[in-house]
Amino acid sequence: MGLWGVLSGRSKPVKADLDALFSLPAAAITLQTAAAFAPTGVGSVCFRAAEGAAFEQTRRDLVTLLDNDDDPDVETSTDDYGFTWLVARQSPDDLSALVTDLHTVNTSLEAQDFGSGLLCSVVGFADASGRRLGLVYLYKQGTFYPFAPMPGSAPRRDNVLELQVRDLVSGELPVEPQLSRWMPLWGAPGL
Repeated sequence: MGLWGVLSGRSKPVKADLDALFSLPAAAITLQTAAAFAPTGVGSVCFRAAEGAAFEQTRRDLVTLLDNDDDPDVETSTDDYGFTWLVARQSPDDLSALVTDLHTVNTSLEAQDFGSGLLCSVVGFADASGRRLGLVYLYKQGTFYPFAPMPGSAPRRDNVLELQVRDLVSGELPVEPQLSRWMPLWGAPGL
């Protein structure tokens, strides 16, 4: 950081460590054994779509790359805030393949200079009673946090479960220390 950064109170943004995504299978084993949450086989990457033919070609290439058989494993959607979600599906027993897909999406967007539009990646989990949980990777922070929406029509989250999961996975994943960054992802695909 230069002198101007020190004087103005600005710090360099944290460089995303996309390889941290590959720590998710180990964290999933911990979640399964300690909290009975199993992967659902659904994950997603959220980003702000860029205008232009180059971005559209990158998006189409990603969908083609990830959807390489007759069974559609990937889809895109746009949420109410204008963010694009690329949703990938794999067998719930093959979390490594899902993580590889999410990593591919993130690194491909980064390689094509669309990394500034990346927001987060989410991997879904559920327990036998149907409770849902997402482990969210914040691209710009390089950290994870749990998001546990409660069932029902009113948007509520299970803060106790989120804190329990934080404590369980903190040995395997870089967990976001600032709770104010644990944003709710209401209606996120895959949750």
